[in-house]
Amino acid sequence: MAAEQRLPRLAILIDADNASAKIADGLFDEIAKIGEASVRRIYGDFSNSRSKAWADILSQHAIIPQHQVAYTTGKNASDITLVIDAMDLLHSGRFDGFCLVSSDSDFTRLAARIREQGVDVYGFGERKTPESFRQACRRFVYTENLLPTAPANVEVESAGGKPLQSPNQATSLIRKIINEMETDDGWVPLGVVGNRLANLASDFDPRNFGVKKLSDLVRKIADFELDHPEGMAMRIRMKPRTTKKPRMKS
Repeated sequence: MAAEQRLPRLAILIDADNASAKIADGLFDEIAKIGEASVRRIYGDFSNSRSKAWADILSQHAIIPQHQVAYTTGKNASDITLVIDAMDLLHSGRFDGFCLVSSDSDFTRLAARIREQGVDVYGFGERKTPESFRQACRRFVYTENLLPTAPANVEVESAGGKPLQSPNQATSLIRKIINEMETDDGWVPLGVVGNRLANLASDFDPRNFGVKKLSDLVRKIADFELDHPEGMAMRIRMKPRTTKKPRMKS
């Protein structure tokens, strides 16, 4: 019974050069929704001023620093060490998933290789993260959503002061999924739509659109309507098209 109830065991590998220490609290709160952060390692040159902010909070989150001196200019020894450690941990067979915290597209192949082994990969990076890395992960979370200055009930803003995405940008994705789920009356379970959205776009997240839940996002889009029958799960459908009546000739 204990084995059945155990949370997924995760390995957290952080690229200190490509992740801000400001996300630490939000990062581990988010990871806790996925599973147990069994291994927590961060990679960087901690003699460098860029990594000092991480060094100040390592003990707070029980993160083990993997200090790597840059032996040659232009070569990132930290990235190579992270990849070697990831492969060692993968082949140990002890982990159900990996959390790669970086905005660097160099980790695309690593994410793909881990998934080839049948192990989930969760990516965490900035909005600027190349699509190749985002799509190589089972799920990708934008770290702008993890900042303490990003309220859950107002528009989430990027560093440039603009919302990450407009709610209407989700319309085509949601419409595509509803069209694929043929029903007699057009109503489909909202939870199923949410699961399919995650499979269709690894970086789909209601917080990107300034809301906390998918239902709140749908309410912001004029093309859909929600229904929550008593004793049933919430459901969604596209609003029926209204046809204009022809004008009567006088």
